[in-house]
Amino acid sequence: MRNFNLLIAFSLVMGLVGNVVSFPKENAPTVVDANNRFALELYRLYSQKYKEENIFFSPFSISNAFAMLYEGARGKTAQEILNVFYFPKKAEERRKGFQSLYQEINKPAKEYQLSIANALWMQKDYPFLKKYLKIMKKYYSGEANNLDFPKDPEGCRRTINKWVEEKTKERIKDLLPPGTITPLTRLVLTNAIYFKGLWVIPFDKKLTKEEDFKIAPNKSVKVQMMRLPRVQNFPYAETNTLQILEMPYKGNNISMLVLLPKDSSLAELEKTLTVENLKKWQGMLKREEVEVYFPRFRMERKYSMADDLKKMGMPSAFEEGEADFSGLTGKRDLFVTAVMHKAFVEVNEEGTEAAAATGIVLGKTALPRHFVFRADHPFIFLIQDRKNGNILFIGRLYNPHR
Repeated sequence: MRNFNLLIAFSLVMGLVGNVVSFPKENAPTVVDANNRFALELYRLYSQKYKEENIFFSPFSISNAFAMLYEGARGKTAQEILNVFYFPKKAEERRKGFQSLYQEINKPAKEYQLSIANALWMQKDYPFLKKYLKIMKKYYSGEANNLDFPKDPEGCRRTINKWVEEKTKERIKDLLPPGTITPLTRLVLTNAIYFKGLWVIPFDKKLTKEEDFKIAPNKSVKVQMMRLPRVQNFPYAETNTLQILEMPYKGNNISMLVLLPKDSSLAELEKTLTVENLKKWQGMLKREEVEVYFPRFRMERKYSMADDLKKMGMPSAFEEGEADFSGLTGKRDLFVTAVMHKAFVEVNEEGTEAAAATGIVLGKTALPRHFVFRADHPFIFLIQDRKNGNILFIGRLYNPHR
């Protein structure tokens, strides 16, 4: 899997190839645009910070959590969050946008599993404003829970982590590490997202075999390389430097978009990964006959995001005495003490399973022609909602062994 938009640019072209994109409600495109813009900016930051490492996160999970926090922010703190996450400024537009996407994601589907959940974990005797809690329930489906942080901080941490495990089918465990919750914690905002889908065209396990995955021009590692049983028809495009492949999951609402550099230079591709270019590349997609080779892989990633978000432009939320979350309690008595994000993805012959969770802790004061798509070197991949363009997860595979 910003808040991952992982763009008017992205959202206008994310439907089925040749089809017109339809949004669940008229307010959703601006929230999608915001999510996708944030997605690509955070990806760019992580691509520089975690050199020669795998990356995977859910921008929409992070955006959802911070949208809930933003509702309680005021003044400079609110403006900084707005600048980083690109939220629609109009409250009704923003709230209805998130509400619409929440409802769309949680619609029952026979072909795949996709769900998202929000929760608030509040100090039981702390004076949170009824207006804020009403907004959380109405627009974010925020499940409100009362805990006693001063009495049993570790017990509260385990309770929150258990909720995350349940909402992610036990794929995300220990989101909040020991010490994250303290006797001074007053509020924790959590979001959990889960996806499991089968490929429309599955890979044949009998054809999977060990091959080289080139992580550098003169360096390779072994990987279980999957192969489709024959040339297949996929949305596909290429430029002088890039191959773009879209592989849909059953139901045709969700797909994986893979950006594979031709010259194995992922760094050059990352420099050009913008909202505008993503729109252009997706606009080029058309049905082609493609021979697909794709690595089987699994990865888990965890991020402590406080310093990252400060660097992106929202430091005041983390500064005691500077943070203004008076929309939560009527007083400037809270500040963010930790932001944790954890994500999991497994790609195999049948399909893909992905999950992510975000926790924000507040303390007191992502055959006409025959093409060969061989993903045997680092690439970027996105799991997206094909109907509205929302980037649910985003990542890169640099080394399948890490």
